[in-house]
Amino acid sequence: MTFATAVVALSDSFRGMATGAQVLDALESVFRSAGASHFLVTGFPLPGRPIAPLIVRMTWGELRQERGSNVALTIDDPLLGRVFAKHHSVNFTLTPEEIAGTESPLAAELPHGRSVTVIAVPICSFLPYQGAVLAAGATLSIETRLPLVVDFVCTEAVRRLIDLGVIKVDRPGDLSARERRVVQLSAMGKTANEIAEILEISQRTVHAHLQNASEKLAASNKTHTVVEALRYGQISI
Repeated sequence: MTFATAVVALSDSFRGMATGAQVLDALESVFRSAGASHFLVTGFPLPGRPIAPLIVRMTWGELRQERGSNVALTIDDPLLGRVFAKHHSVNFTLTPEEIAGTESPLAAELPHGRSVTVIAVPICSFLPYQGAVLAAGATLSIETRLPLVVDFVCTEAVRRLIDLGVIKVDRPGDLSARERRVVQLSAMGKTANEIAEILEISQRTVHAHLQNASEKLAASNKTHTVVEALRYGQISI
């Protein structure tokens, strides 16, 4: 069975799986069958928030965790940065020199002295949730024409994990519904006065919502707040 055939068959079977462990085992297995030695499924936190509570499965060298709180990993890890806020999977090779020279807990756990292929799949279909599936291995080989197939099977796996309650769509620090709406209208070019009229609130309340959103997103001004809200999946326009 080819990798493409395996992932299509797997995506169809997720709906019949009754536990998160079954879903994760099946997804990990198909990547390992393609040569992956390292596997990670994680959500992405908002600025200043820890990533550990959002890790769903990590079998990544010595980094092994399922929803724990003691792991040396942050959202700033360079490997996670390759996929954060992206909309399609990325497939890249790290040379031994890149692995040795990257200040990344994830890279540090990869085989040294060999080139390693990494596939990173963003999960962005369930906003405001954002996450990724990462697989890596010195012998990992996935046909370059299959990125959409890989994206699809990972998304379907996360969809089932959400259905099972293993993954929560909301994240600590997410903007409130009203904060999202105010920032979204601001992104559309509306003034505070116009937003106040649309939402039937005072301009003071509009500014308060923008200030709260700015603090949650660690943004320095209104424009930065809009940019970060888009990047962290809090709004769409």
